[in-house]
Amino acid sequence: MKFAQKIWLVLAVLLTACGSDQGDDLDRFMQEAGQGQKAKIEPLPEVKPYTPLEYNSDAVLHDPFKPRKTQSVKATGIQPDFNRPKEPLEAYPLESLKYVGSLSKETLEYALIKTPDNNVQQVTIGNYIGQNFGIVTDINEAEVQLKEIVQDSASGDWIEQSASIALQE
Repeated sequence: MKFAQKIWLVLAVLLTACGSDQGDDLDRFMQEAGQGQKAKIEPLPEVKPYTPLEYNSDAVLHDPFKPRKTQSVKATGIQPDFNRPKEPLEAYPLESLKYVGSLSKETLEYALIKTPDNNVQQVTIGNYIGQNFGIVTDINEAEVQLKEIVQDSASGDWIEQSASIALQE
């Protein structure tokens, strides 16, 4: 016999050996596994139709395209000056500024304020600092005191509040 015929004969014998159904536990398990079981699938929830809410301008609802309350000035007349030129330290939040020292020249007292980008600026009483229209009211060895003008979130009115920057050692 030729070599190629021997290979074909061996392959045919191997294939007939693989084709028997005897002893195949996996096939028997697959046939028996699904018997007697029913799937328990809950039904889908009922889809409720969408009903859009119509905006009624006569109702108490707020018009979403208008401010809740126009910015009014109370009898105190507190309001920031939006027309004045901004000072350099008003570009930084007050929390990011550091009071690092003070200088005095005759009757003037200067505070040295360090910015987040490591520049040092001089301020004196009357200069503006921070993003809340803070004006320097007092400079001493321990802190720089400010008066800020902020907008009350509930009423929309402008109110004054005190703030300070403590000396960093």
